[in-house]
Amino acid sequence: MFFSIGAASLSSSVLCDDLIQYYRNKHDLREEQASLGRLESLNADYDALLNRLEEDPNLVVDRLAPATFGTESDDPNTVYPRATSQQLAAARKALMEESNNDPTEVAMPPWLRRCSEPRNRFLLFISGVVLVLVSFVCFRPTIS
Repeated sequence: MFFSIGAASLSSSVLCDDLIQYYRNKHDLREEQASLGRLESLNADYDALLNRLEEDPNLVVDRLAPATFGTESDDPNTVYPRATSQQLAAARKALMEESNNDPTEVAMPPWLRRCSEPRNRFLLFISGVVLVLVSFVCFRPTIS
């Protein structure tokens, strides 16, 4: 029992950096999978739009050309809002702040966060060494 606890504390103090890197990689993988999901959704939306454009070529002339070239539309049911430069700047600023405020905190277990502190890591290493030595010295097999 002494040896098991000592070996566990010794290995956790030695492998602490690897465990932290494991949790960071796991967090990065989740973020990248979420980003990939957003990109796949955008690709599906663009594919649907391209399919609609291939099916109805008049859609390009009727809807996209006035929006692209800035001409007025004849359709009374279509509204093209005009944005001022101040509104566009405010929207750009809000989007930049939103992208800068992404919560990128790595979800690590509390015990690993405590063990990663240098003082606690050193004490964990020393206590592991002491427990392993105690198990070898006090509980060794006797030679008769």
